[in-house]
Amino acid sequence: MFNDLSRMGKYLGQAARMLVGMPDYDNYVEHMANKHPDTPPMTYEEFFRERQEARYGGGKGRPIRCC
Repeated sequence: MFNDLSRMGKYLGQAARMLVGMPDYDNYVEHMANKHPDTPPMTYEEFFRERQEARYGGGKGRPIRCC
């Protein structure tokens, strides 16, 4: 029972972070290890910056936007 509650809490927390735009670094690292083992994962700072630029713009020649 506690395993199910723990798992549900993990998924609810992940969904809440996605709703407010906070990326899940742990899932990214796990994905990289499973699907791209030959490529080193970004550091947390690099990952956060990349997700921030993807969400708000301002990276790779795109204009900065507020909304």
